[in-house]
Amino acid sequence: MIDISNTMLALSEDSATQEEIQDVARCLRTLYSTPLGSQEGDRSLGIDQGVFLDKPIEVAKALYVREVTEKTAEFEPRARVARVDWQESDVVRGEVIPKVVYELV
Repeated sequence: MIDISNTMLALSEDSATQEEIQDVARCLRTLYSTPLGSQEGDRSLGIDQGVFLDKPIEVAKALYVREVTEKTAEFEPRARVARVDWQESDVVRGEVIPKVVYELV
């Protein structure tokens, strides 16, 4: 199971202003931690957990990467996903925490 509520962010080496960096990080954090359909103003905002829920962990990871890459391109044009790293959260239950590394474009 991928724990989207604890998604971490990391900015690759970049030279943007601190204000813009913080704004992009705030927007991405909101996007990645919002379940699809739960935002009243825009039901398409958020991550569709149904895409990767109950899949084998390696398949779920690949589907999650695709989901955040596509959603980032759609909702935050100032950023691009560089890669997603994974941290084991609960090995017994098979939970992992994604760390989305992005760069400003």
